[in-house]
Amino acid sequence: MFTPLTLPNGSRLTNRLAKAAMEENLAAPGQLPGPALWRLYRYWAEGGAGLIITGNVMIDGRAMTGPGGVVLEQDTPLAPFETWAKAARQGGAQVWMQLNHPGRQVMANMGGNAWAPSAIPLAMGKHSKLFAQPQAMDKTQIAEVIARFAASAHAAERAGFTGVEIHAAHGYLISQFLSPLTNQRNDRWGGELANRARLLLEVVRAVRERVSPGFCVAVKLNSADFQRGGFSSDDARQVVLMLNDLPVDLIELSGGSYESPAMQGETADGRTLAREAYFLSFARDLAAVARMPVMTTGGIARPSVAQRVLDSGVAVAGIATAMAEVPDLPRRWQTGAAPHALPAPVTWRSKAMASLARMALVKRRMRALSDNRPRNVRYSPLFTLIVDQWRTRRILQRYHAWLRQR
Repeated sequence: MFTPLTLPNGSRLTNRLAKAAMEENLAAPGQLPGPALWRLYRYWAEGGAGLIITGNVMIDGRAMTGPGGVVLEQDTPLAPFETWAKAARQGGAQVWMQLNHPGRQVMANMGGNAWAPSAIPLAMGKHSKLFAQPQAMDKTQIAEVIARFAASAHAAERAGFTGVEIHAAHGYLISQFLSPLTNQRNDRWGGELANRARLLLEVVRAVRERVSPGFCVAVKLNSADFQRGGFSSDDARQVVLMLNDLPVDLIELSGGSYESPAMQGETADGRTLAREAYFLSFARDLAAVARMPVMTTGGIARPSVAQRVLDSGVAVAGIATAMAEVPDLPRRWQTGAAPHALPAPVTWRSKAMASLARMALVKRRMRALSDNRPRNVRYSPLFTLIVDQWRTRRILQRYHAWLRQR
């Protein structure tokens, strides 16, 4: 776990443990990183991980997963991002910004837009109406999205980040193009897998053209969508083979979407995931054909599990929720300690509500760290979800005001 890893572009991770992305929803006014995020990332900077990946940073302020998200566009002021990068890098870790466009996974009350490959709404049962009706993108909008990813990556490098991760998983826009369930186009962006993967490949090429050779470019990819008829593990293998021909420094493998939250251990197609390291079997198989290092995230919270991931041939073990619970977990593992690092499970009958509660618990823990309250407290899932919904409504008003000003 604590040996360095040299990446394809020649840069180096000091060890094989990564703080994986979690959506913080802690943006300051103007959708910028502020003191809350700076304080939170100082904890992780001191935590001992060799790689720190930020939560979602949106490439388009009109398309957001939540009102507390950070936005980095071509003309965004960089000073707050420079402070963020400096805070996160102070422990010597590589710090990569995760860049994302949510596509159709946008709440209806957000406003803005919900671009997608095809106008197919989310199937969330009685909760479906909470999401925006997606609009099928035209060629001009596709070109705009590619340019926005490249512009945001260029800005991230100027701000002092050492890399970016292009989010092509979890049912967001690029993932929607990859899936035959959500991409039913009949032009060069849809149909066979080579066309459905075109957006991802074009984004990677555009990003690499705008950044320096020593700046890292990674991709987060679903090992599968875990929906019947969706993006499959064989599709993932073929996409990895396509990415082998591009200058990609790391692929992070995860899985699922809002409809099938495999990243939380739940699937819509009936498949049972491992209790820990959910996607290890997929990652092991894909690492065997990948020319770049592979990382997997999901359900890793114990050193023995992280070591099992690395022993399987996967190069990096990504830790998410456990590093919200114990922000210096890698450093503790290095000293031989193995603290319990998972919140209490939420086992409500409604899987959708349980998923929201789990996410709210993680966000509440990150808010506590951002307020310099590191002591771990066991929160009530119900009360936490109520508070999270109230807070979201409050910052939604602020986001709407910002959107109108634009």
